[in-house]
Amino acid sequence: MTIAEDKSTTTPSATGVDWTIEGIDESVVWRYFQTMNAADYEGTAALFAPTGALHPPFEEPIEGKEAIATYLKAEAKGMQLFPREGIAEALEEDQIQIQVKGKVQTSLFGVNVAWIFILNPEREILYAQIKLLASPQELLNLRR
Repeated sequence: MTIAEDKSTTTPSATGVDWTIEGIDESVVWRYFQTMNAADYEGTAALFAPTGALHPPFEEPIEGKEAIATYLKAEAKGMQLFPREGIAEALEEDQIQIQVKGKVQTSLFGVNVAWIFILNPEREILYAQIKLLASPQELLNLRR
């Protein structure tokens, strides 16, 4: 079952620019993007369940709030996230899976990205996976 498929919400980003995630109205997902764009990595990590995990591209999942905050402080500096659209699906045990597509911009490059969140019944992030939506050649070009 798909939920929230026709919803749209706009909120100001940390830089004062309005952006919309078409189809998503879960506040924890909004706070994820807001805290990331504000470089509030402790705030981002606080959105995760105590046993939550962040799965960045090309790496093993980082588990636990403290480890997530430490990882983000080292690896996410200067990134700006621009979510555009998403869908939410109800899962078993009152969990929700939310998929968001958008773009990440760094000082060196921009890349299309998909974020997959699984939220628990308390609406904490159990799992967040970041997938790069780029061809192998585009990924190789990022290394130059």
